Amino acid sequence: MNHPEISIVIPVYNEEDGLAALFARLYPALDALGARYEVIFINDGSSDRSAAILREQWQARPDVTRIVLFAANFGQHMAITAGFEQSRGDMVITLDADLQNPPEEISALVDKVREGYDYVGTIRKLRQDSLFRRWASRAMNRLRERITRIKMTDQGCMMRAYSRSIVETINSCHEVSTFMPALGYAFAKHPTEIEIGHEERYAGESKYSLYSLIRLNFDLMTGFSVVPLQWFSMIGILISSLSVLFVAYLAMRRILVGPEAEGLFTLFGIAFFLIGLTLFGVGMLGEYVGRIYQQVRQRPRYIIEAIIETRQP
Repeated sequence: MNHPEISIVIPVYNEEDGLAALFARLYPALDALGARYEVIFINDGSSDRSAAILREQWQARPDVTRIVLFAANFGQHMAITAGFEQSRGDMVITLDADLQNPPEEISALVDKVREGYDYVGTIRKLRQDSLFRRWASRAMNRLRERITRIKMTDQGCMMRAYSRSIVETINSCHEVSTFMPALGYAFAKHPTEIEIGHEERYAGESKYSLYSLIRLNFDLMTGFSVVPLQWFSMIGILISSLSVLFVAYLAMRRILVGPEAEGLFTLFGIAFFLIGLTLFGVGMLGEYVGRIYQQVRQRPRYIIEAIIETRQP
């Protein structure tokens, strides 16, 4: 395992009910490839028996299994970051532990990397999610692509392959908040996408609520583009121009018609709209300033409690 061809990185957070099924499908699929590989599980501060089950799996397959134990819950993308930094393979494939992306599809990603692509994205076909979740995902994808120019057909699918050069470039970044698929795409010279199967979650519940998905996409847009600030500036210029015309109109009306109170509520409505727009702009600026604040503190992005692996001679 000193220099495997393939590294599989799998974040784990409270997945005790599905890990046995994952092991039963993952290792045979990797053994069938006939290539040297390693599987890196990152336990992201699970509160159930996930860590203990991962230890047992390391005891069963110590030759190809490595376990990274976080001291607390730092989030899926920080877990992937740790997996990238621990990985040794020529290509790194990320995979969720919930079996929504079949491990049997790994061979398709491996083939694409071997063809010369340095980044392989995936698109879930026959997606087994609710209609609302699929609709919301498509809407977020379109908005993100317009703002960041990052073209990912299905940004919610975590099963992706990265070449060693991209992984090393990502490892050289020290951003506090990042979105790995977008970062990998930004560094890729020869990216591609393929369709893969999609299954219902084997056990447990999704860790992403609607709020979490909105928050993720907001982080993605502000982390990879200043277009939201530019849009707000253009809106400000437009509204300022209209405000000047409106004030001129009111002045002329006062001269020609005289004082009147009937338009008082109209003025209130316009004032509330402008105040709301101002608060939205302040919030957007605060988002960018907050990202700077998090970055300059230089706190550890995650804390590793232990690494369980077979020491090489």
